[in-house]
Amino acid sequence: MAVALCDEVRERCAEIAATARSVQITSAGLTGLEQAPDPQLDPVLHYLDGPPDDVARYFLTLDSINFGSGWFPTLRKQPGRSGYATIAGQLTERFRRDRPWSNAELRAITATTVADTLGQPRDHELMALYAQALRSLGAWLGTGSATRVIERGGGSAELLATQLASGMPLYRDPPFYKRAQLLTADLALAGVAVFDDLDRLTIFADNVIPHVLRCDGILEYDEQLAALIDSERLLAPGREEREIRACAVHACEQLAVQHALAPRILDNWLWNRGRGDEYKSRPRHRCRCVFY
Repeated sequence: MAVALCDEVRERCAEIAATARSVQITSAGLTGLEQAPDPQLDPVLHYLDGPPDDVARYFLTLDSINFGSGWFPTLRKQPGRSGYATIAGQLTERFRRDRPWSNAELRAITATTVADTLGQPRDHELMALYAQALRSLGAWLGTGSATRVIERGGGSAELLATQLASGMPLYRDPPFYKRAQLLTADLALAGVAVFDDLDRLTIFADNVIPHVLRCDGILEYDEQLAALIDSERLLAPGREEREIRACAVHACEQLAVQHALAPRILDNWLWNRGRGDEYKSRPRHRCRCVFY
């Protein structure tokens, strides 16, 4: 019998953490964790004011290109906005100004169209990857509406995440499935989907939560890995990067129990914590991949 997606994340991350060579989870608990507001979407940054199917299509589109943090320092960012906020904001402007891309338009989209929409150079490497992701989304949607396709999950965030990961290569991120899980949470926050198993989700393993855990002494890196990250060099995909994310997931499973929180809520608290100056002043790992 196949292992359910969230069980796979938990089991495989625990296995990686147990044999990690460059990253270790300390025995220290997280102290001074301040309760953050409940997870919510920014109605200015995100497109939340359209018809439900258009809002659902917006988040399917946005989260299909919600990656590239390893390239973000090279993007043209809007004043005061991060790489993610720049991409999300430009896409929101497009949805408010024009109708959403149809399934057929997504299947035929080019890097030039993506770059012009997002206000980026047409030859930027991310634009071709984003176009690939959107063409894959168009193929996955087939002839269905956004809300009808979401209904294939049958009210289960875990099942919909499984369908995303199996149906689109750039969501296929074993054993983390970060973006597939995050999309289901975003759809619920946007009010265009109702799931009865959101608390089954793990944290959304990228490079922010591990950084917070490292700054707070929960994760420790060996000297070579620490020096590479602290010098702001790119971390190549591979063992060390997997250990960082897996140890973050496994540590957060323990912290979620300690603080009686669902991991997705803990993720939000830690993400808010990471916005503080003491965290932003230290480099976090950056890896050029299509998963975060």
